[in-house]
Amino acid sequence: MKTSIATVSLSGSLTTKLAAIAAAGFDGIEIFEQDFLASDFAPAEVGRMVRDHGLEITLFQPFRDFEGLPEPHRSRAFARAERKFDLMNQLGTDLMLVCSTVHPAAIGGIDRMAQDFRDLGDMAARHGVRVGFEALCWGRFVNDHRDAWEVVRRADHPNIGLILDSFHTLARKIDPASIRAIPGDKIFFVQLADAPAIDMDLLYWSRHFRNMPGEGDLDVAGFMRAVTATGYSGPLSLEIFNDQFRAGLPRLVAQDGHRSLIAVMDAVRRSSSMAIPGLPDLSAPQPVERVEFIEFATSEAEAPALEALLASAGFAKSGQHVSKQVTLWRQGATNLLVNTDPMGFSHSSYVAHGTTVSEIALLVGDARAAFSRATALLAQPHRQDAPLGQLAIPAIRGVGGSVIRLLDDRSDLADIWQVDFRSAPAPVGAGITGIDHVGQTMAYDEMLSWTLFYTSIFDGQKAPMVDVVDPDGLVRSQAVQLGGLRVTLNGAEARHTLAGRFIEDSFGASVQHVAFASDDIFATADRLADLGFAPLRIGANYYQDIQARFGLEDDLVARMQRANIMYDEDADGHFFQLYSEPRTDGFFFEIVQRQGGYAGYGAPNAPFRIAAQKRAARPSGMPKR
Repeated sequence: MKTSIATVSLSGSLTTKLAAIAAAGFDGIEIFEQDFLASDFAPAEVGRMVRDHGLEITLFQPFRDFEGLPEPHRSRAFARAERKFDLMNQLGTDLMLVCSTVHPAAIGGIDRMAQDFRDLGDMAARHGVRVGFEALCWGRFVNDHRDAWEVVRRADHPNIGLILDSFHTLARKIDPASIRAIPGDKIFFVQLADAPAIDMDLLYWSRHFRNMPGEGDLDVAGFMRAVTATGYSGPLSLEIFNDQFRAGLPRLVAQDGHRSLIAVMDAVRRSSSMAIPGLPDLSAPQPVERVEFIEFATSEAEAPALEALLASAGFAKSGQHVSKQVTLWRQGATNLLVNTDPMGFSHSSYVAHGTTVSEIALLVGDARAAFSRATALLAQPHRQDAPLGQLAIPAIRGVGGSVIRLLDDRSDLADIWQVDFRSAPAPVGAGITGIDHVGQTMAYDEMLSWTLFYTSIFDGQKAPMVDVVDPDGLVRSQAVQLGGLRVTLNGAEARHTLAGRFIEDSFGASVQHVAFASDDIFATADRLADLGFAPLRIGANYYQDIQARFGLEDDLVARMQRANIMYDEDADGHFFQLYSEPRTDGFFFEIVQRQGGYAGYGAPNAPFRIAAQKRAARPSGMPKR
């Protein structure tokens, strides 16, 4: 499987793009003409630079407004093409993309266009190059790959072939199964792009909202199943027009791109049993069975405040690591670690972010297979030598730099609490039964990276993105459920939002809150009150509104108001939420109860919860209303 990416997909200079593409592991690049023209390098010099990075130029593009033109436009188009073929010879590439015309003078006609390409094929052959014809989904006469193929078929020239782009096919809702009828050797090149489902002008959608396969809503895997069935064995290339990516770090965007190609072709192989030459041998994606533990990195000076919060939430000290300054806090089957060790990764996390969640341990069916899949999908392995007699737990680095450890019940890793800890069962506590979800906060332009990371490595699905209204701006939120792991990803655009302030105050720590599950949130709230838990105070206006909105009984609303419990419902069930007051760094706990099939996260409550948190976080001396 040869992988490629268009230079237009990344930000920066041509040299910056080449370095990022090579570092991400691609085999080649599409040279977007604008990137070449904006550089000061001669064509032959660009070719040498590409080859020095271990890459090849898989495509030169785009050549616009060629076919179906009357004179004198036709002659001018052929003159332009000959100059581009000379340029390609100097660059060292043999394939040029011609996209379907939008020229106002074009007069169309399948046979006329086929003749144009037949003549262009003769010119290309004299220069030792090939031409691929691509149907733009907004093309004036050709906007469907089936029509582009008919032009190529009638041109009947060995130097003329078809270029397919998943966006142009799927954006028009064209059944990709029609690709199966095209001979694989006449498909010269395949470009891939995903996109969110948005009803808008096709050109604007394409130019601003494309993203990596797996990050959007288009069936890119279905498209590639059809392409693979033709016998096509050429490059798979990314052509991504996205405002976020063109403002992001080239290294991260390129890495996401390569990960997305591996993941989508792995999905194709699993769903069709087709052989994909050159694709890494990936184990199957696994669902997460549960969150086994969450570790907090802190210091001896700050640990007492964190531990007081844990105690007020019903957790009790239940163990100690055999060789590190790591204390186990338990409530039922829920495990939290407090790490004050002055060495290792956790200490580095504390130095960088302050008290923070540094590790999350996930129980899966086969931890070592999950680790192998993650590293094949370009996740960075986290290695830290385990002392003799302790477990070497597979671990990877998350997108935000924290560590994800992988455990299972089928190997020696099942003995973590007996081998690495001196531990004892915990008392019942306040009725917390497990970890419902983890809330992670990041800059908005990193959200798609996080989503792709989780959904490519583990077996799960993502929910639609929603807007969360903060009094100081919008926060974009998307939930990912991976079996027993739920993650809410919150992308901050405005720095004064609660999420934006957390990023600044914690210097980029990712986990802003942990949500615990309860089977009886009212009993949990009563017990928490006895333990000194400080709930987030929710105003009376909120309760008057939800009573009117949902028609709730007076007694239920009164109980919720006394305990500061919030409420939501949908067609499948009911949802209760109780929050702690935020710490000074913006971190907080949440306790939830799900009833029926409710699968959301109380998104309608978020504006009121955020407003209450901002009131609770008001600097001392400021009046509270």
